[in-house]
This record gives sequence, structure tokens and C-alpha cells, in this order.
Amino acid sequence: MNEQHTDEEHKQEMDSMVEERETTAQEPAPEVDITEGAEEDDRIAELMKLADENQQRYLRAQADFDNFRRRTAKEREELAQYASMKLLGQLLPVVDNFGRAIEAAKAGGDGESFSKGVDMIFRQLEGVLDAEGLKPMDVVGQPFNPEFHQAIMQVESDEYEEGIVVEEVQKGFMLKDKVLRPAMVKVSG
Repeated sequence: MNEQHTDEEHKQEMDSMVEERETTAQEPAPEVDITEGAEEDDRIAELMKLADENQQRYLRAQADFDNFRRRTAKEREELAQYASMKLLGQLLPVVDNFGRAIEAAKAGGDGESFSKGVDMIFRQLEGVLDAEGLKPMDVVGQPFNPEFHQAIMQVESDEYEEGIVVEEVQKGFMLKDKVLRPAMVKVSG
């Protein structure tokens, strides 16, 4: 807005300069070569035209930038809104298979085949998550690291030396190279 105000002030200054020249042109001028004044007026007119063209270019560039900013904000908003679409599409078959397993259990199917079916569905789910970059942490026997582990208890252990993870209470996961959820662990003391 300040730039527009400055541009308006600049245009007013230019207009007042032109009016001043016109006013002084109406006054009797000292004897001057007429061609020199005409050349100067032509030069002023040329500069005014150039200033108007630059003003128009500036306003178009500003409008283009505003449109670009609005468009990218809208795209960013849509991306955030639909970011999980691909993952959810990959999980739908897993949900379908869980539904079939529940129906089979209600029908009174064989317990062993139900167990195998649920195991297959679990492996299918792990495959989808693995393809998205989700990896479980292997923590037992590793030195305690607060960036990857959340210690909930310190226990005495003959098997491990001090500061080593003895037991995993809740599995931790990495998403690509970042910790998604730290492993909840018991540490030897």
C-alpha cells in the first residue's frame, strides 16, 4: 500500500512539474532558441510515457505475485488436507480383510484358520506401513538413548551392564530417518 501511495505521490509530482512547465511556457520567455524548448518538451513527454509504462509493468507484476501467493497457499492447504489419501487407499484392502475375518469368526469358523488369516492380514498391514517408510526399532540389548527410548523403569540385570535396554514394553517406530514414536523400555541399572 505504501508503494502505491509513493507511486501516486510520484505521479502527482510529475503532473505538477508538467503544469509548472506549461505555466512557465505561457509566460513570456526570455529569448531562447525555440528548438531547444521543443526538444526539452519532447524529452519530458518521452520520460512521462516511460514512467507510465514502468508503473503499469509494476502493477501487473504485483498482481501476478499476489495471484501466485494465493494459488500456492491454496495448493498447500489442499496438500495438507489430502496428504494421507495415498496411505488410506493402501490400507483399504487391509480393512476389507479384517472385515472378512470378523465375519468368518462370527460364522463359527475354525480357530486355527482364523488365527492364520489374522496373521496374514497383520503381515499385509506391516507391508503397507513398511512401503511408506515405517520401521520398528530394535532396542533390546542396545545402549539407552533418550532420542530413541523412553525409560519407564530401571531394573537390576545380571545379563546386561548398566545403561542397556533390557526389555521393550511398547514398540518404537521410525518414519524414514525420524523417530515417530520412541520405544518404551526398561533399562538396566
